[in-house]
Amino acid sequence: MSSTQIEKIIFATTNQGKMNEIRMIMKDCPIPIVSLKEAGISADIVEDGTTFEENAIIKAKAIMELTGCLTLADDSGLEVDYINKEPGVYSARYMGEDTPYSVKNQSIIDRLHDAVGKERSARFVCSIAACFPDGRVLTTYGTIEGEIGYEEKGENGFGYDPILYVPEYGKTTGEMEPEFKNEISHRGIAIRRMWEKLQEELPHGGI
Repeated sequence: MSSTQIEKIIFATTNQGKMNEIRMIMKDCPIPIVSLKEAGISADIVEDGTTFEENAIIKAKAIMELTGCLTLADDSGLEVDYINKEPGVYSARYMGEDTPYSVKNQSIIDRLHDAVGKERSARFVCSIAACFPDGRVLTTYGTIEGEIGYEEKGENGFGYDPILYVPEYGKTTGEMEPEFKNEISHRGIAIRRMWEKLQEELPHGGI
């Protein structure tokens, strides 16, 4: 597969927040990276995997087969140890996909009412999958460790960002500037690892 054969990379998401992060992290990629919406794709994909990696592969493979394009997909979420690593792979669907994250976040905070210190440990997890038209599949993984805060803090990011407090930096991921967050985040780590793999897999040192 030569670079001239790859006109675009589809990232299988409709989440604009994710697309903003992805484009910032892969800013050196010379090929356009487009979302499902930008590619004019509407697909109802059943994410019935039991792990983040399985779901990422399911999404990437479905869109690759539909379009014939190199497709990336991520599955990511929040694991809270005190509540058996919930919401986990159900993070986007927790309490219903249309439920505002302010409500989801408060629910998690309420469920940890009696948890203190290390009992509040949690992490963001991200798995990225790349599916090539020739059948190759690549995956990468990234995490960022922290703990659940006692209230929402920060207007940056999206989703559960305002409640994952990272003691090392003294702030939630929702309080971090986007450029800094992308350097240390679960998605930033996983995407950079994938970008490295893509450059190794494709000819002539990359795309």
